[in-house]
Amino acid sequence: MIRHTVVFTLKHAKGSAEEGTFLRDAKVLASIPGVENFEQLRQVSPKNDYSFGFSMEFADQAAYTGYNDHPDHVAFVQTRWIPEVAAFLEIDYAPI
Repeated sequence: MIRHTVVFTLKHAKGSAEEGTFLRDAKVLASIPGVENFEQLRQVSPKNDYSFGFSMEFADQAAYTGYNDHPDHVAFVQTRWIPEVAAFLEIDYAPI
């Protein structure tokens, strides 16, 4: 199993319509084959400056690779993520 996580901050103002639209449109990622347990999370710790997180799981490396290469993921990254995300940190985990 691989758990793919990313924490990020948007370029949009907190609570703005643009922020809401980005989060709504990001739900397309949940429909990509192989994605399990997709979550959108609000970051609440004062220990970092990120605002949101996405978390999802994949059964194996093949499912994760399929997600990364899927046209819906590629399009989201190119048309939404790159233009609208100010900063992010991606971490992928596998059980020990």
